[in-house]
Amino acid sequence: MTACHRPNLPDRTPVLPAMTAPPATIVTERLRLRLPRTSDDGAIFAYASDPEVTRYLPWRRHTDVREAAAFRKQVVEGWKSGGEFTWYITVVPGDDPVGAISLRVQGHAAVLGFVISRKDWGKGYATEAATAVTDWAFSVDGIFRVWATCDTGNAASARVLEKIGMTREGLLRCWGPCPNLGPNVLRDHFVYAWVPGTESPEVT
Repeated sequence: MTACHRPNLPDRTPVLPAMTAPPATIVTERLRLRLPRTSDDGAIFAYASDPEVTRYLPWRRHTDVREAAAFRKQVVEGWKSGGEFTWYITVVPGDDPVGAISLRVQGHAAVLGFVISRKDWGKGYATEAATAVTDWAFSVDGIFRVWATCDTGNAASARVLEKIGMTREGLLRCWGPCPNLGPNVLRDHFVYAWVPGTESPEVT
């Protein structure tokens, strides 16, 4: 068992009581991660309505562009409240979103999530965006763990998490709903995490 080194705080004291918000724009070699705009709704709907893209996701496939607009408003509220930070992923020099990536900070840990349009699968965009967001998370004093889950059938997402340095820690049985595979469907998920300075656990 490995030990996580963290401040000596009471168990219920948040590690990040006044977290500095991440940058609204993050630029990598090929990508620009930015805040949403009203004009993005069509591009978001294009992949959020794709049955293949949404197959293993915990939210229902979009059937109307108004759902993309509702998601955009949710993203804006997340930034305002500090509850969840979501960037739209664009490929420079273009500016149309090809996906989204989010980070939800919960005390000393941050939860990562992402989605990429099918036409942009296999190009390394998810890995590049996730690396940038994770690097920012670990630059914040008080974040000691970045983690994520993915459906056991979602091999592509599992590969992304492994490429950015996460370790598969275990299996979460009946972890979450998968509405796009049917009503009342609960699926097993792998849990991945990156905790700098600790040894990778052996998972069987």
